[in-house]
Amino acid sequence: MSLIGKSRYKKKAELGKGTYAVVYLAQDQKTNQLVAIKKIRMSHAKDGLDLSAIRELKILQELSHPNVISLCDLYIHKKNISMVFEYCDNDLEKLINNKEVILEQRQVKEIMHQLISGLEFIHTRWVLHRDLKPDNLLIKNNVLKIADFGLARYFGSPSDLQKQAKYSNQVVTIWYRSPELLLGATKYSSAVDMWAAGCIFAEILIRSPLFPGSDEIDQLSRIFAITGTPNEKNWPGFSELPINKEGAILEFPVKEPVQLKTIFKAASEDTIDLLSKMLILNPNKRITAKEALEHPYFKK
Repeated sequence: MSLIGKSRYKKKAELGKGTYAVVYLAQDQKTNQLVAIKKIRMSHAKDGLDLSAIRELKILQELSHPNVISLCDLYIHKKNISMVFEYCDNDLEKLINNKEVILEQRQVKEIMHQLISGLEFIHTRWVLHRDLKPDNLLIKNNVLKIADFGLARYFGSPSDLQKQAKYSNQVVTIWYRSPELLLGATKYSSAVDMWAAGCIFAEILIRSPLFPGSDEIDQLSRIFAITGTPNEKNWPGFSELPINKEGAILEFPVKEPVQLKTIFKAASEDTIDLLSKMLILNPNKRITAKEALEHPYFKK
């Protein structure tokens, strides 16, 4: 891995652009393999590489798993840093939106097994992804790979959140953001990733987002319309969440949980059971990646 040096990669096309980075399709002139290059523009950072880029680099260099995107190389050129990744020609969002593709039960199961396997791997290494969504799940030769670790960070033990440092709750694209984040939690665990994975699971099943909120209040309303309204009984500690402690307790109509079978009519009992465990309001009761891999859904 070359930290400084002239690029050996020939850019072919622009794949996407964000606030601080541009992603290109390129060809490795040494191996002729296609790669994806994420070029981080450093002009916005006063003292060189910003903290989020440093964190992303450190995390990616320590992760190696079939269901996690591989960082192949990196180089610095004209004060910009470029991360070189294996190239994947598809992503889950495109697959879901392509109505000509029929996803059979075994295919859905394989996609979810790969996603949760990748999550179990990063969670056991104390990494939160914090931005799971279909277009951040790339596909290469039918293998799903968790990508875009720009918001990822290390976390402490979920069993001792009180000693944990405060994290930003403005993470995860809103449709996949967990209720604790929407309610202002700054101390949270891998449960936020499992909620997002549950939303993705639901989206694969119905080929449409389950909670397509327009803003945070609308997002919470859509969630509670299905999960039921939170209270101290179904979510001990709910009243202590930041948005409630600050004297701005949100008033939502009291609703009972909806039976998921009424939404996912073609889903098996095991499918419904696993999905319901991923979309539990109380993050302390939400299923973990390790537990999910042991669920009967993946045993049949």
